[in-house]
Amino acid sequence: MKRKITATVFPIFLFCVVSFAQNPNSWTHFRGSNMDGHAQVTKAPLHWSDSTNVVWKVPVKGTGWSSPVVFGNQIWLTSATEDGKEFYTFCFDLNSGKLLDEKIIFSCVEPQRIHSTNSYATPTPCIEDGFVYVHYGTFGTACINTNNFDVVWKREDLKCDHMQGPASSPIIYKDKLIVHLEGTEDPYVVALNKRTGETIWKSVRPEKIYDTLEPVYRKSYQTPIVVNVNGRDLLISNSSFMCFAHDINTGEVIWTIEYGYDSTVSQPLFWNGLVFVNSGWIFLDNKPYFTRQYAVDPTGNGDVTETHIKWMYEDEVPQIPTPVIIDGKMYMVHDRGMVTCLDAMTGEVIWKEKLRGNFNSSPVYAGGNIYFINVKGFCSIVKPGDTFQKIAENDIDETVKAVPVFIQDKLLLRTEKNLYLIE
Repeated sequence: MKRKITATVFPIFLFCVVSFAQNPNSWTHFRGSNMDGHAQVTKAPLHWSDSTNVVWKVPVKGTGWSSPVVFGNQIWLTSATEDGKEFYTFCFDLNSGKLLDEKIIFSCVEPQRIHSTNSYATPTPCIEDGFVYVHYGTFGTACINTNNFDVVWKREDLKCDHMQGPASSPIIYKDKLIVHLEGTEDPYVVALNKRTGETIWKSVRPEKIYDTLEPVYRKSYQTPIVVNVNGRDLLISNSSFMCFAHDINTGEVIWTIEYGYDSTVSQPLFWNGLVFVNSGWIFLDNKPYFTRQYAVDPTGNGDVTETHIKWMYEDEVPQIPTPVIIDGKMYMVHDRGMVTCLDAMTGEVIWKEKLRGNFNSSPVYAGGNIYFINVKGFCSIVKPGDTFQKIAENDIDETVKAVPVFIQDKLLLRTEKNLYLIE
């Protein structure tokens, strides 16, 4: 398949990605404290195994593909039983791996089915000083005080028919917790008061568009980002069929683009005045066939599909892993292992290289290198640049779908059954 490039002409605008916690000893959200896949470390481990350079290793009860979050010396993690009847939270000590707190935070008598490759605890928590927020999609959302481990509030009324299970991670924005519940009927995004759990605003995807879609094509599993465009903070949410930019304070839809069908997972990105969004599956002959990556000028209003898309690329674009942008280059790993390096401003290919295995975990830039970990726990460490340069390979020999976390120049890695701290 070919890419389509359109001309890039920028008027003078002011852009920035909205920053979250900058403490290098914290990792507060999915894909890092700024949700950009960049670790705030000066160096990172290059060599390890399940028994080499391991500071500690602890078992994690249940099943979950969520990633850890870290604040201070606390690591928080979610999990669930394989049948989806109990949902867990865990707090571990960063230095020792000691379990500090464990809760059954929610339970369900008759849980929805999930996809065989998903878990009931796939959404990654988010954390700030004093509070952690855990989310299990339709099964519940909660806030826990990290000083005394008390549950501050719970919501079990935010319902959604996920069809394939929960996956969208919550994010913190000022006084709000943003949660996506986009299933097969009336998909929506909601802003909660992070201190009380009360609803501040709710935006349901437009009926005149989504009611015409088959229910299976309405679902999505993305995690949003927040960008500032000319003084206004926009929530960028690449839903099924369309991407929405909301005024994050009110929920008002500012602009949209149309692009595809369903099951968006890969998170949006922001760099140098452009927003990058994944389309989810594009169908041919009624079968999911490929996905597209779009670069969008975020300054528009209304439907900007014909006016503000700067480039589109569709050759081995990942459906699940989120790319990472470093020094103007976008590095993406396809679910089946092809890495593509693109010029982020033009969409032009710089190089491509096949890595070993299949991928769900998103790459992370840490200590000057990019870490690609496949589902069998095999990690390829690659130096960013104009050519492919492999630095090292390591194998933990366990299933990995969580994003690797880098903290205090160490690697925190969640596998199917264990949590590792690696130096």
